[in-house]
Amino acid sequence: MLRLLASREALLLGAIAVLLALIATRFPAFVAPSNLAGVFNDTAPLILLAIGQMIVILTKCIDLSVAANLALTGMVVAMINVAAPGVPVVVILAVAIGLGTLLGMVNGILVWKLDIPPIVVTLGTMTIFRGIIFLLSEGSWVNSHEMSPAFKAFPRAEILGQPVLSWIAVLAVILFAVVMTRTSLGRAFYAVGGNPHAATYTGIDVGKTQFWAFTISGALAGLTGYLWVSRYAVAYVDIASGFELDVVAACVIGGISIAGGIGTVGGALLGAIFLGVIKNALPVVNISPFWQLAISGSAIIIAVAVNARASRSKGRIILKTAEHAA
Repeated sequence: MLRLLASREALLLGAIAVLLALIATRFPAFVAPSNLAGVFNDTAPLILLAIGQMIVILTKCIDLSVAANLALTGMVVAMINVAAPGVPVVVILAVAIGLGTLLGMVNGILVWKLDIPPIVVTLGTMTIFRGIIFLLSEGSWVNSHEMSPAFKAFPRAEILGQPVLSWIAVLAVILFAVVMTRTSLGRAFYAVGGNPHAATYTGIDVGKTQFWAFTISGALAGLTGYLWVSRYAVAYVDIASGFELDVVAACVIGGISIAGGIGTVGGALLGAIFLGVIKNALPVVNISPFWQLAISGSAIIIAVAVNARASRSKGRIILKTAEHAA
């Protein structure tokens, strides 16, 4: 029980509760169930991307191209919808996930086969993806009036009183919680990030495992691309620009170690919700939303410092135990 209370997830859940309590002292309506459900729905795209980023970070990599992947996929499906409004939503979803997966595979192959540092690969592909959007669209926007009603309606459709967008985020959390804790692939992600040399000795292909991490991240980015564009009913070159910072911040705040091998889906979820609450609360307390970038950057630095301190503490305990044993 004490171990549970001391976990990063429990502490972060407590921090979210304190944050909501502070906001409620000035604006009680903010913590109304209907408004909190709206906050969760607004945070759903961040949750989806944070899950994919968490898996990549677990393998000692990072994916800075997720927002560009989202933007490119969103533009492609928006242009398909404009050219052929009768295409069913299920086909649009398949195209979005398929294209996002392909873009993720490009990152994975470059890291796996060419042994290029992940940060270099994804910085490069981030720029390339944005450039492709400009070439495809010639710099023009796809606006709401050009999109079909069915294309725009899907993420807003309600099931049991909640939008489909929220339910997709919930299902993704459940699915990947199972994958990470109950499958050999999930265990391989942790093994590769925790100790790549030991993982190799046990028969795990480190490069191939990292490839699958990028592939999953790309698939989730592609799915989010359609959901984002259809929900906000607009697609353009700079859509979700800078959103990769929020995604990394959500992971780090949620306790996913940049060094790899440590983190949970629950942590990524809570990290995303923490940022989602802040983002929605800033206008309420009359603070400019532009402060969100500063808050996200500060949160990354603080969380990394806390993680590093925790790791050093564990190291000292191990050495002290070894000394006593000697």
